[in-house]
Amino acid sequence: MLPMTIIVLAFIFSMLLEHVKVNLFAAKINENNNRNIMKKLQFISAITSLLITMPLMAQTTLIKNVNGYTLSGDTLMRFSAISFTNDTINKTYQAGEVVDLANDVVVIDGHGKTMLPGLIDAHGHVLGYGHSLLRVDLVNTFSEDDAVNRTIDYAKDNASLSWVLGRGWNQVQWSNNAYPNAKSLDKAFPDKPVWLRRVDGHAGWANSKAMALAGITSASKSPAGGEIIRDKNGQPTGIFIDNAMDLITASIAQPSRTEDKLALTKAMYSLASLGLTSVHDAGIDQKNINLYKELASENNMTIRINGMLYLPSENWQQQLADGPFKTDNEMFIFNSVKIQADGALGSRGASLIKDYSDHAGHKGLLLHDNKTLQHYISFAMNAGFQVNTHAIGDNANKLILDLYQQSIAKSNTKLLRHRIEHAQVLRLADIPRFSSLNVIASMQATHATSDKNMAVTRLGEQRILGAYAWRKLLDSNAIIAAGSDFPVESPNPFYGLHAAITRQDHNNSPQGGWYADEKMTPVEALRSFTLDAAYAGHQEKLIGSLEAGKKADFILLANDIFTMPASQIWQSQVLQTWVAGKKVFSVNNESSVN
Repeated sequence: MLPMTIIVLAFIFSMLLEHVKVNLFAAKINENNNRNIMKKLQFISAITSLLITMPLMAQTTLIKNVNGYTLSGDTLMRFSAISFTNDTINKTYQAGEVVDLANDVVVIDGHGKTMLPGLIDAHGHVLGYGHSLLRVDLVNTFSEDDAVNRTIDYAKDNASLSWVLGRGWNQVQWSNNAYPNAKSLDKAFPDKPVWLRRVDGHAGWANSKAMALAGITSASKSPAGGEIIRDKNGQPTGIFIDNAMDLITASIAQPSRTEDKLALTKAMYSLASLGLTSVHDAGIDQKNINLYKELASENNMTIRINGMLYLPSENWQQQLADGPFKTDNEMFIFNSVKIQADGALGSRGASLIKDYSDHAGHKGLLLHDNKTLQHYISFAMNAGFQVNTHAIGDNANKLILDLYQQSIAKSNTKLLRHRIEHAQVLRLADIPRFSSLNVIASMQATHATSDKNMAVTRLGEQRILGAYAWRKLLDSNAIIAAGSDFPVESPNPFYGLHAAITRQDHNNSPQGGWYADEKMTPVEALRSFTLDAAYAGHQEKLIGSLEAGKKADFILLANDIFTMPASQIWQSQVLQTWVAGKKVFSVNNESSVN
């Protein structure tokens, strides 16, 4: 409730404001008087606004009795209480430190629960994740038949849909390790088109109806940067790789603006429930940017979003010419671009220097020629934008480092902290180049534990030594910004922390960890999801740690990730998520934390 004195003063000044307005426009006055009244009008208006907002600026909250952890530089700090005013942290208190409270401070007892800085996912796809929550989920299917049956069940519950859409299948997890076929879908869906994306988003599975609507026949040619998989008779099997997916998706009606907005809203709340307070949205377009601006103006941004404009997308040159942008509350920031150099390892689309070890004569795919890549990179750097390029294969990574080196020197943008997204398979000679070029390795720890069953098969015993090489990168002074690449992987950041620390899956396999020499320490893993992820978005002075002057973005956990068995970190339970000093998520039963 507003103090009565301030309410009365605000009322008086508002009445004076109206009086001046009436005099200004009703009286016949000379030019000098007009100027004087205008000055009074502006002064009174400013005072009125200040009085009305003053109580909001003074709301201080203290959360005491917490098991708090944050990073200060490379040091893990402990604290037992935190105070913040509105969205900004005032102070963290060490155990035993006297807390001096004013009468108007809201005090919350944390009941000894663990508090961490809000976790940051440096590479996710928010709109895609939101739509995946509204489509058939094929993650962890154990066979082609299982995927078809899930699709059938989904279609029964969504009979009004003109297309059946889904995502998440991964043939590497199936016993036959083979791509699925349109024929298995055709039995259940002879007359309705079906399009199911692979888990990594770099391949899609269509039924015959979908291919017919797209005009796909045996005579159809694979586009540059893509491949139509065919059977021994040259007939399309229903699998489309990378740019070839566009042949199918061109026939699918795009979601409406309302559907996109709903998907973003649903996604952000879901991400907050997992402990994420900020996400770098890796590849958005102008429409997406406008939706985020609208959501921010409506105060409907559950978490912070740092957007990367996808190149090429509609009107991208003009969007970059307009310059970087952030909302007043800094819930949405746009200061980077996303370029895609190659495909994914699982679908053999990642561009390798030498043939795949399990596919002679095949080196993967580059999605753009060198001249085009150079154009995108140079244009964005010269416009003052951070450049973040998807590169998975060792050929793609070497090429992007080469192009960065040239463009950084010409544009003098080393301080923009350009990034390579995934940096998954590296030549050992290229690892030190990240630090020397001030290029950030934006990596996803769960890719290693998901890919471990096929990566050596794809790469062989020598190339694998430069793959998922977190320790080698850290030891060369590179910065790793952690993410998940959701919806390719689960957005749960505790899955990523667990994978980074253990190099194991959720079944604690393999024993001791997969290429265990590449593990991160618990502190390094937390840093990659907090301070270093914030640094990768030019936000290290805003978020990433719980320090005075930074935003009050934090989470409360039921467990302590630094004392619990490392094998159980992935099971961590988020009790509350706070963003900008507001509680945006809480478990239904929160008797332990009030």
